[in-house]
Parts: sequence; C-alpha cells; structure tokens
Amino acid sequence: MQIALFGATGGTGQQVLEQALASGHTVTALVRDPAKIEARPGLDVLCGDVLDQEATSRCIQGSAAVICVLGSGVGAEPVEAQGTQRILEAMKSNGVRRLVAVTSLGVGDTRAQVSAEFQRAMDTVLQPIIAAKTEQERLIRASGLDWTIVRPGGLGDGPRTGDYRSGTDPTLMAGLVSRADVAEFVLRQLSDDSYLHRCPAVT
Repeated sequence: MQIALFGATGGTGQQVLEQALASGHTVTALVRDPAKIEARPGLDVLCGDVLDQEATSRCIQGSAAVICVLGSGVGAEPVEAQGTQRILEAMKSNGVRRLVAVTSLGVGDTRAQVSAEFQRAMDTVLQPIIAAKTEQERLIRASGLDWTIVRPGGLGDGPRTGDYRSGTDPTLMAGLVSRADVAEFVLRQLSDDSYLHRCPAVT
C-alpha cells in the first residue's frame, strides 16, 4: 500500500516508518528536515511543513491511506490541530479516505483512564498540547472520512513485543507501551476495519 506519513521523524513515527517499509508498503513522508531520515527503497521524502497546504497535498497525492503521528514538545506551539486540518483538506481534494491518527489517552472522554499525576500535567504543562489534540480529534470526527483514532498510554522506547492491550473499554487504564507496539497496532488498522470511526486505546 502507498502510505502518506506525517510525523515520521518523531519517536512513534520512526517506528511506523520502519515497520511499514519492512512490511512491503511504500511511504511518502513530509518532513521539515530530510537529513533526519535515511534514504532507502520504498521511501520518498518530501521537504516541507504540514502547515503548508500545497506541500501536504503533494505528500498525499497518489496514496491509499494517511497515517498522522504529529506531536509537539512541551513549550512548542502545538501543530496537531492545524496540521490535521491541512491533512484532511488534502485528503478530500485528492480523493483519499483512510486515515489513522495517533493522539493520546486522556484526550476526549478518556480522562479517567490516566493517572491523577498525568491529569495534573494535562491541566498545567501539557494543557496546550491536550487542547490541540482535543481539537484534532474533533476535526477528524467531523471530516466524513474513514478514520481511526489511536490513543496510546505512556510511550516508551522498548522493543516490539506484541504484548499490549487495546480496545474501547473505558476501564482500560493507561500504562507504559512501546512506540514499536503502537506502530504495529497503527499499521494493522490499514487492513482491519474493526475500529473504523472509533478511538481504541493501546496500552
């Protein structure tokens, strides 16, 4: 499958990229700094910003699906909502319907699924990021596209294990999950409609 990938240089995005290529998919990634991604067969790297509508549309053109793993660091201007708006517009103009986006447990109706400590962070240092992810999810839900929103728990750099829990059960509490396992779950959604128009947690 031809995949358009946004957020390819982030921790989870790197795992999505590696596993997608290893599975035989071809990937077009839009990145601000192409030097951060090693060239290899099956990968087309475009230099640009997700907030640039023309660059975003160029990345999506010809793709069968889009994976959005946009993220923002604490103190930076969050790009999740604005970037996702550009992605959705480009998907519609290019006739691409399938979107898998990664946000976070704690967003939307999942606040009770994260620890009290994380809830305090959501209300303070993480507030701008959580607000951006909340708006990101609202935009996706209203898009009319074939979307799945993946909400991971705490992210770690461990190996891909396949040993994680997923689903929409509201009693599923956030725990540490490797970015590699999240990437595996994300890619699985491309060939599985079980969570179409749903927001599964991965933890």
